[in-house]
Amino acid sequence: MNIICNRNDLLKAIGIVSKAVSTRTTMTILQDILLDAEGGELTLVGNDLDLGIQTRIEAVVRGEGTVCVNAKLFSEMIRRLPDEDVKLSTDDRSQMTIECGHSKFTISTMPGEDFPRLPEVEASQEILLDQVVLKNMIANTIFSIAAENSGRPVLTGELMDIRDGYLYIVAVDGFRISMQRTKIQSNENMKVVIPGKAMNEIKNILESEEDSLIKISFTGKHALFSMNNTIVLTRLLEGTFLNYERNLAMEFKSRLTVNRRELLESVDRAALVSRESKNNPIRLDIQEDTLVITSNADKGTSHEEITIQMDGEPVEIAFNPKYYLEALKSIDDMDVEILYNSSLTPCIIQGLEGKDYQYFILPIRMHN
Repeated sequence: MNIICNRNDLLKAIGIVSKAVSTRTTMTILQDILLDAEGGELTLVGNDLDLGIQTRIEAVVRGEGTVCVNAKLFSEMIRRLPDEDVKLSTDDRSQMTIECGHSKFTISTMPGEDFPRLPEVEASQEILLDQVVLKNMIANTIFSIAAENSGRPVLTGELMDIRDGYLYIVAVDGFRISMQRTKIQSNENMKVVIPGKAMNEIKNILESEEDSLIKISFTGKHALFSMNNTIVLTRLLEGTFLNYERNLAMEFKSRLTVNRRELLESVDRAALVSRESKNNPIRLDIQEDTLVITSNADKGTSHEEITIQMDGEPVEIAFNPKYYLEALKSIDDMDVEILYNSSLTPCIIQGLEGKDYQYFILPIRMHN
């Protein structure tokens, strides 16, 4: 291999594929990045056997070749180089020479043939989506996935539910449900569960510019996300996901409407006091035209009042403030609607403009 490429392009590409490099494995090769120089491109691949990421950058290829290099060492070397073109060359002694400006390094390599390549995927179904839309959908739901030690592996991922011309992304952790949907051009109906790690990395790779598209393809065991010069291949989680539709379709006899920004800022202030005491919730006292938010801890108290519109019965209900804030930060509408029945039953937080985002949350039992 003998190539020249832009240092910043190379560093960005390393950062992308390193998300799929295994840090805990007995297979040394999985701690490496595959470098494949061919034509006018350098292809980089990381693969931990559950998640694989491949990306390409432009390069002047004077000699084609394929090698593996330790991801951590290679990344740190390139990061410390000056902002100039980088020359990468290998010899027959399994050594790579890295040259940039007045700097020169050598590192050991492994044969590229030993690296586990990403499996070829023949997609049975696929959809196209704006990258910004998908990035926001993941960001607005991913915080509700279950922890790895929850005992329910399928809930450590996010459900992608395609039906009736919509894509629904859903996360559940046993205390709350986050759901966001968007219209898509598809007549297919299907459900798959993407691991939370993969969804997080996809979110970080996605562009924030309008009009950039991502193609999502599905097989029986994998999902393939193709964007720009990068592809992400992830296995699907097996198991039965929670029937979120039934929960979101609950009947509610009471509702209130409130300015989202006012509610968010008031809950955020109350949470400052609540956080001082472990497992101490905030209390919402819903009255005819006023919402009173209080929190009490050993180090202080908080009292907030907000004007609301209420249709139904007054109630006093308590919530984990962190969970409540995450919902309010994920809604763009000026006003939000909160649906409820009693102090012991779940409520739903959603925007006034429709049901494209819904957040189902369980209350905390109050103790006087």
